[in-house]
Amino acid sequence: MKAFAITGPKQSIVEIVQDPIAGEGDVIVDVSRVGICGTDQEFFTGEMVYLHTGHAKYPMRIGHEWCGTVSAIGSGVDAKWLGQRVTGDTMLGCGTCYRCTSGRQHVCENRFEIGIRKGFPGALAEKLAVPARALHALPDSIDDAMGAMVEPGGNSLRASQAAHAGPGKNILIWGTGTIGLLTALFAQAEGANVYLIGRNDHTIALAKSIGIKNTSKEIPQLPTGFDAVIDATNSPDIPALAAKTVEPGGRIVYIGIAGEPSYVDTRDIVIEDVTVVGILSGSPGLAGAIELYANGKVDPRPLIAATISMSEVGDVFLGKRPANSGDGPKIHIDPRI
Repeated sequence: MKAFAITGPKQSIVEIVQDPIAGEGDVIVDVSRVGICGTDQEFFTGEMVYLHTGHAKYPMRIGHEWCGTVSAIGSGVDAKWLGQRVTGDTMLGCGTCYRCTSGRQHVCENRFEIGIRKGFPGALAEKLAVPARALHALPDSIDDAMGAMVEPGGNSLRASQAAHAGPGKNILIWGTGTIGLLTALFAQAEGANVYLIGRNDHTIALAKSIGIKNTSKEIPQLPTGFDAVIDATNSPDIPALAAKTVEPGGRIVYIGIAGEPSYVDTRDIVIEDVTVVGILSGSPGLAGAIELYANGKVDPRPLIAATISMSEVGDVFLGKRPANSGDGPKIHIDPRI
């Protein structure tokens, strides 16, 4: 089968590799759509922290936002999965440690991460082997484009929930990338008053076109302040600014990660009685994202700028925008073309 691999900083290939075989407890998925994100870009540039901590190394096969159809099952797997359209959890915990058995397998010390951590091959290929325990079934109302947006949707839903987004709440979100835009959509779907800050004219315009009206490049001034602030950027400066912007007794959610350390004065948090939450993974939010996509409360598809072939991925990482792209921040790949 064809598979995309990053072989070193700013080096990639599309190669022919052995088809995966379903081991015990595993399934084979014929991949129909894959999204690439900032984590994948950092692997391409060599900046991704796992490359420097020993949790990842080149060559590596990326792809952790995906959907497809189960075409084969291994021993011990329920036959109901055969022929089922699915997406899946990126985080694969050991299943036996305290974190896994207490429902936090996404922070298991010994976890694999599909296409990211400990060499687990990613989904940017024609086929993917994945444990059946990681699967989430997709209803017919979720097409391939939406299916490959479930993983970033799970992250964004968790950020919205951590901010306690709800009717009458003023939520400030920094960042108009995929996570910032999706978080805004989820928070708005819960009835929150969303204020979005970006710096890209195209994604600011996109945000307004999909109904996020309070979008600008500056912090808006509200008489009652912000009940929660969500940092969905990779800026090292925003975490401290968020701590100075949130209302006393409010909440800060950090989901973006900078490439260098961010410094926050904890006096701004303690004296103002602020709650701070970090979001690493979409794992606990995947089912909820599927439900909200399926019932039409959130539609992630306007965020997709283009769907390309595997042969075009290297050019995208080098900064080339696909022909006829929209304004969205997300690029999808169909491995079948």
